[in-house]
Amino acid sequence: MKALIASGGRGTRLRPLTHTQNKHLIPIANKPMLHYAIETVAEAGIKEIGIVHNADSDEVPKAIGDGSRWGVKITYIPQEAPLGLAHVVLIAEDFIGDDKFVFYLGDNMFVGGIKKFVEEFEKNHYNCFLTLAKVKDPQRFGVPEIVDGKIVRIEEKPKTPKSNFAVAGIYFYDSSIFEAVKNIKPSWRGELEISDAHTYLIEKGYKVGYAEITGWWKDTGKPEDLLEANRLVLDSLEARIEENVEVDQSTKIEGKVILERGAKVKNSIIRGPAIIGKSCIIEGSYIGPYTSIDEGSFVLNSEIEYSIVMKNCKILNVGIRIESSLLGNDVEIVEAVGKPRVHKFMIGDQSRIEIAW
Repeated sequence: MKALIASGGRGTRLRPLTHTQNKHLIPIANKPMLHYAIETVAEAGIKEIGIVHNADSDEVPKAIGDGSRWGVKITYIPQEAPLGLAHVVLIAEDFIGDDKFVFYLGDNMFVGGIKKFVEEFEKNHYNCFLTLAKVKDPQRFGVPEIVDGKIVRIEEKPKTPKSNFAVAGIYFYDSSIFEAVKNIKPSWRGELEISDAHTYLIEKGYKVGYAEITGWWKDTGKPEDLLEANRLVLDSLEARIEENVEVDQSTKIEGKVILERGAKVKNSIIRGPAIIGKSCIIEGSYIGPYTSIDEGSFVLNSEIEYSIVMKNCKILNVGIRIESSLLGNDVEIVEAVGKPRVHKFMIGDQSRIEIAW
């Protein structure tokens, strides 16, 4: 069995972060999202992985490499334009061949492993096997219509959902899926919808099964989803302090906290679950629960909670608590000096700022 992982698209709902980086490389608990997908596939015993990425960028291949660190072999498949998930499957036919495969969306976060789904897919000889998750906003997803325990249709982003289930971003197929993706037409969005391919298989009498995800699953398409995924992952980690970490006696470490190699913490409170990255400096500050601060960042006399801070950021002498925030690489939030004392901003396209008075 092989795996196909999608890492293309433009990540428009996560701009401005995705103006400068692929959304699948945004860190969750200081680890790129795409790593979690590869780890999940590798843990299921799958050794051959195809990763579909934007053809106009080599960012993903450079960041991920050949797969040897996970004990797998990775083949990269460029996609010229984001033409839908069914198009991702279509262009991977040469890589997949006649093998069965799992199709995994690289911006999905999932805890619990897929081995049980692999076993059910193969044991019951399904042509297509889907994972479902209950969601509050099914109109954002492909939604199954279920009658007498069987899926009879799947509708993409329906205005009036037929159920409160979303088809999660983990699909299992045999080679019949290639017949489906070759026989559907682009939707009103101009994309080949994977939901239409699933409906095609159902209507043609192929055996389509499903199982509900009982653990947690997150589609990290929006900023609030990233923060929630970060919270869930941090909750699952165990506390640890790596080598060459310096923590002075005036610092309080409370709860599950990870201090990565070379971090320095002085006169601060770190309240977990939280992770402080490699070579970070935290001084005179409060780092609250569900916060991840990536390597090389410097936090001085400031407070941060329930946030993701990426690499090499500087947060210095900030007189307000930063909460529910996403800070990209090399961001600086610093105290205003001189007069008049004003707020000064240099903001990229499609940024969002909330100011408390």
